[in-house]
Amino acid sequence: MKIREANVVDAEGIARVHVDCWRTTYQDIVPDEFLNNLSYENRTKMWVQNISNEHNYVFVAERDGKIVGFTDAGKEKSGQYPGYVADITTLYILKEFQGLGIGKQLLQQVFLKLMENTMKSALVWVLEDNPSRHFYEAMGAKVIENRKDITIGGKQLNLMGYGWSNI
Repeated sequence: MKIREANVVDAEGIARVHVDCWRTTYQDIVPDEFLNNLSYENRTKMWVQNISNEHNYVFVAERDGKIVGFTDAGKEKSGQYPGYVADITTLYILKEFQGLGIGKQLLQQVFLKLMENTMKSALVWVLEDNPSRHFYEAMGAKVIENRKDITIGGKQLNLMGYGWSNI
C-alpha cells in the first residue's frame, strides 16, 4: 500500500472512490435517489479544484496503481470551534479495503502535514448513522458536538463532531 500526496491527475480516481463509498456507506441512510444521482464527472471536477487549492491537503492510498482511499484536510473555516484549527473534510476507503489500517495511515499522514503547517488540532464531521464513525474514537478523537443537523437529498440527518485537541 502506498500513501502519497495527491495531484490533479488523481482527481478521477478520487472521485470514483468518493462516489462508490457514498453509495456503499450511506445506503439505507441517505435517500437512494440522491446516491443514484451522484456523478463521477461532477466529483472529478470538484476534486480538481480541491487538489489545486494550496490550502487543502489531499492524500491517496494506492494499491497496484489504483486509488483505494483518500483523505482531505485544511483549515477549519467556521470559527465556531476555537480549540480546533484544522478540519478533516473527507476520509474514505473502498469497502473491500476497509479494516486493513489504510484509514489510520491516511489520517496519520494528513496529521503530519497539518503539523508541518502549524495546525496542531483538528475536527471531523461524521453522519451519526455512519457505522465507521467509531474509527475516529479508536483514533483518539473525542465527541465535541452531536447535534448538528444537515439535509441530504431531502432527508434530515444528524452530524457528530469529533475532535483532536492535540494531534
